[in-house]
Amino acid sequence: MSTRDVVFPEGRRALYELHRYSPAVRSNGLLFVSGQVGSRDDGSPEPDFEAQVRRAFDNLQAVLKAGGCTLDDIIEVTTFHTDPQQQFETVLKVKDEVFPQAPYPAWTAVGVNWLAGFDFEIKVVARIPE
Repeated sequence: MSTRDVVFPEGRRALYELHRYSPAVRSNGLLFVSGQVGSRDDGSPEPDFEAQVRRAFDNLQAVLKAGGCTLDDIIEVTTFHTDPQQQFETVLKVKDEVFPQAPYPAWTAVGVNWLAGFDFEIKVVARIPE
């Protein structure tokens, strides 16, 4: 079995160690980023929903950077929401700031009932620039 080419953002290991997963894995020119949540440095949830979404995007950008990517390299996005109907406008507001113009990545939003104490999670696949 080959060893996974794991990517860790600088200084953020608490949540990954607690739940035993890798933030991202490089494979065949792609970066597969695990779900990023609005966690503080100690792994605890940001209590304000909009701040939690913003922090999730910040955490995503830190993982992308550690993997040699930027937001522009994202191909596909999947977001998970504990209350999509109530949360979606806030998510769209932040999303429009992060991705201000077309072409946009492919995007799927999924309603869920549990995110380990969080209310929003974002995972992506990005191409690694040559």
